[in-house]
Amino acid sequence: MTVTALIAEDEPILAQALATMLRRLWPELKVLPIAEDGGRAVDMALSALPEVLFLDIQMPERNGLEVAELVAEQWPDDRVLPRIVFVTAYDEYAVAAFERAAVDYVLKPVQSARLAMTCDRLKAQMQHDPVPESAQSAAAPGMYSTTGAEASLLAALQALYGAQLAGPGGTAPAQPPLKVIQAAVGTGLQMVPVDEVLYFEAADKYVRVITASADPQAAELLIRTPLRELIPRLDADQFWQVHRSVVVNVKAIERVSRTYGRLRVHIRGRSETLEVSRMYAHLFKAM
Repeated sequence: MTVTALIAEDEPILAQALATMLRRLWPELKVLPIAEDGGRAVDMALSALPEVLFLDIQMPERNGLEVAELVAEQWPDDRVLPRIVFVTAYDEYAVAAFERAAVDYVLKPVQSARLAMTCDRLKAQMQHDPVPESAQSAAAPGMYSTTGAEASLLAALQALYGAQLAGPGGTAPAQPPLKVIQAAVGTGLQMVPVDEVLYFEAADKYVRVITASADPQAAELLIRTPLRELIPRLDADQFWQVHRSVVVNVKAIERVSRTYGRLRVHIRGRSETLEVSRMYAHLFKAM
């Protein structure tokens, strides 16, 4: 089987150096044209469907973490997720986060010995890639069967995002649990208990807060706090992230259906449904 790799790196000299080393260390590997920014990386990955992605952490348009998450969400169900290697300049806190999350990474400038180890590890991992769920005749109807690789990638992305929020200190300051949503409405402030929130949805520069309130003014609110900052303050047993832009109150879920190969969450008392991305499908398994 021909293995293809995509390099996403906005520094041309570093990108070409990495490509040259890969061709020398892994002659069978087909290296695709370089993606010079995060947006192009997503487009090229979803078009070419390479087995390996080398993603620079800091890129224009989208950073490496965002590229990894977007690619994982939109990756075809009948293909095993690509192996991801992050490329980063040395930062002791970022490296510590990579180590804790068991993420494969290489440091700039890339050293041949380290890259050789990475290539050997990738080859070994791909030998054990499972058959994709959609190709399995025994797959349970209406549910995904998330592979260990996908669950590991999800855990890694969550850990890395946590480190990103923490900043140079390496450990995020303790935040009190979120009890009440405070949203500006006109010249006033609408107060809604978190338990009454059905789901949060990131939308452009705001987060939509959909609630169970009978008051039309409080049924849908907009807040500026990013979803990534809200999640650590929510009860993880009650609020599940089901998509990179959606966090849902488990108590509000009526059922989960499958449409065109994708899981969708149905909320009690609401007509809309919420898509579950592949990365979070493992949350929904029959008892």
